[in-house]
Amino acid sequence: MNPVNPLLDFSGLPRFADFKTEHVTSAVDTLLAACNSVIAKVAADGTPATWRDFIEPLENANERLSRAWGQVGHLNAVMNSAELREVYNANLPKITEYYTELGQNEKLFNKNKQLHSSAEYKALSPAQQKIIENELRDFRLGGAELSADKKARFKAICEELSKLTSRFSDNVLDATNAFSHFVVDQKGLAGLPDDVKQAAREAAEADKKPGWKFTLHAPSYLPVMQYADDRALRELMYHASATRASEFGKAELDNTSLIADIVRLRKELAQLLDFNNYAEYSLEPKMAETPKQVIDFLNELAARAKPHAERDLKELNDFARAELGMNKLDAWDIPYASEKLRVARYAFSEQEVKEYLPETTVVPGMFKLIETLYGLIITPTEAPLWNADVRFYSIHDKSGALIGQFYLDLYARSTKRGGAWMDDAITRRRTASGLQSPVAYLNCNFSAPVGGQPAQFTHDEVITLFHEFGHGLHHLLTRVDYLGVSGIHGVEWDAVELPSQFMENFCWEWDVLRPMTRHFQTGKQLPKSLFDKMLAAKNFQSGMQTVRQIEFSLFDLELHSSLAPDQTALDLVNEVRSRVAVVFPPAYNRFPNSFSHIFAGGYAAGYYSYKWAEVLSADAFSLFEEQGVLDPAVGARFRNEILAVGGSRPALESFKAFRGREPSIDALLRHNGMVVDATAA
Repeated sequence: MNPVNPLLDFSGLPRFADFKTEHVTSAVDTLLAACNSVIAKVAADGTPATWRDFIEPLENANERLSRAWGQVGHLNAVMNSAELREVYNANLPKITEYYTELGQNEKLFNKNKQLHSSAEYKALSPAQQKIIENELRDFRLGGAELSADKKARFKAICEELSKLTSRFSDNVLDATNAFSHFVVDQKGLAGLPDDVKQAAREAAEADKKPGWKFTLHAPSYLPVMQYADDRALRELMYHASATRASEFGKAELDNTSLIADIVRLRKELAQLLDFNNYAEYSLEPKMAETPKQVIDFLNELAARAKPHAERDLKELNDFARAELGMNKLDAWDIPYASEKLRVARYAFSEQEVKEYLPETTVVPGMFKLIETLYGLIITPTEAPLWNADVRFYSIHDKSGALIGQFYLDLYARSTKRGGAWMDDAITRRRTASGLQSPVAYLNCNFSAPVGGQPAQFTHDEVITLFHEFGHGLHHLLTRVDYLGVSGIHGVEWDAVELPSQFMENFCWEWDVLRPMTRHFQTGKQLPKSLFDKMLAAKNFQSGMQTVRQIEFSLFDLELHSSLAPDQTALDLVNEVRSRVAVVFPPAYNRFPNSFSHIFAGGYAAGYYSYKWAEVLSADAFSLFEEQGVLDPAVGARFRNEILAVGGSRPALESFKAFRGREPSIDALLRHNGMVVDATAA
C-alpha cells in the first residue's frame, strides 16, 4: 500500500497527482530524523569503515531525502504558488542546515579517510574510488576541518545564502509576472507574426480585457523586440525587462541589496577555508584550476571575437541608417534591426523557418536522431503529472530493457520560472532490490499552441530543446551503478555543458533537420534552398553574441574574485563592458538584478563553463563531421566514453578517450565563423 504522504513513497515515480503542500513539512521532518539516525549509527566507533557498512546506508538515507526534496523544489520552480513558496522557504533552512552539518561531520570525514587508506579501497571499482575521493574533497570544502567557532560561522553563512538565493529567484519571477501591457489599437501590432498576435489576444481574453496582452515571459517578450514596428512599444517592453527586480519597481522585489549580501557572504565563506576569494573555492571541484586560467581563456576568446563583433555592429548600424532611417540604434532597436538585416541579406526570416517547425514533428524528429545514434527506442508513457501540458516518455534499448524515463514540460506559464533547464528526479544506481533506472525533468519556456494549431518553435528554440535533451541524455544513458558519480552526479561543473552543447550541433545538419520539418499549413518539408540560407546565416552576428557571453562570464568571475570594496555589481558589469563589449545598454539597465544563473542557480563563478564546454563540444562534434553525423558507430563511441561514464572519471579523460587527443579551440572558432584563414579550417 502506498504511504499517505506521497513524498515518502520511493517505490516508483513521483506521485504528483497526490501532492499537497501540507505533505512537505511532515515528509522533511521524517526524512531528516531518519538521516540523522543513520548518521549516528554509521559514525559510531563500532561501525566498520567499509563500503557496505558505512557508505551504502548513508547513501540510501540521503537519496530518499534528495528525491523527496527534489520533488518539492521542482514543483516550486514549475508550479509556483504562494502556499508552495511559503512551505518551501519554511523548510529550506532545515535542509540547508542538515547538508551543512553533514559536510562538517568530523566522524564521517575520518571514516572516509579510514576507508580511503584501507585494503578494501584498492579492491573497489574506479567509480567507487572516485566517490570516496570526491567525498574527501567535499568534506574539506564543507568546512569539516574548521575549528568549532568557524564551523558555526560557516553554517550560518550557508543558511543565510540559501535564503537569499531563494528570495532572489522569487523576486525575479514576481517582478516578471508583475508587468503586463495591453495594446488596444491594432496598428500597434504592425510587424508582429500572426501566432504572436493570436497568443496575445488569447491572453487578454483570459484576463477578460480588450486588446492584446504582452508580458515579460520570453514567448511574449522576444517577438516584440524582434518584430514590432512600434518603436515605443519595444522601448516600453525593454525598459520593463531591463529594470526587473530593481529599485525602479516594487521595493520588496529589489534584488540590489541581495546581490551585495550574496557576494559578501560567499567571499567570507571562501576565506574561512583559506581561499583568497569565492572564485578559487568554486573552481576547486571544476576542470579549470585557477581564476587566472579562466580569465586568460576568456580574454583570448574576446581578442579573437571582438574584431568580428565590431564588424557585426558596424554592418548593422550602416544597414539601419541606409535602409531603416535609424541614425542611432538603441538597445531596444538592435533585435529589430538585426532581424531586418537578416531578411535583407539572406532573404528569409526566423518566422518563415518557424512555420516549418511544429512541435508535432520536431519532438519526434529529435527522438529519431537519438534512436539512430544510440540504438534506442523512445515511447510515450503514462505517469502522474503536475500539469496537463506535460508529457512523459520511456527509453528502452533494442532488447526491450528500460534505460530511463523523462518528463517534458515545454510551455511557459506564469507559475514557472524562466529559462530552460534539466534536473534529475531519480538517479540510476544498483540497489539490493535491483537496478534503479534514472528519471529526468526537461523544462523549457516555449509558446503554447494557439488557434487550434500545434505549437511552432523558432530554430533557436529547437536548439534550446536539443541542448536540454543533451543534459537529459547525460543523466539517462549512464551505465554507472553508484549514485555519487552516476549520470550528471560528480561531473565537473565546467564540463557538464559538453553533452548539451554537443547536441546543438545536430540542429544545423540537413539530414537531421529536414525530417523534423513540416509546414503547419501545406505539410511540406523545409526546402533545401531555405536551409541553405539558414546555414549561410548561421554565424550572423556570432561575434556580437560571443562577446556578450564573455561579458557575462567575466562579470561573474571577477565579481567573485576581484570586486573592489567600493565597487558595486553594477559598477563592475559596466567596467567589464568597457573592455569587451561592443553594445552598451542605457544607464538604467539592471542586468545583474535578474542574473539568476549566478545569484540563484549553480553557476556562481562558473558561468564561463558555457564557453569552456563549448570548446569540448565543438571539438567532439568534429569527429561526427569527419565520419558521418548519423554514424551509429561514432554515436556508440560518444555514448560509451562520454555519456555512459557520468562522473566516474575526470571529464578531460573522458574527452580524450572519445577524441583520441587533447581538446582544441579550432573547431569552436570554425563553427562560429571566426577562423581568420577560412582555407586553413
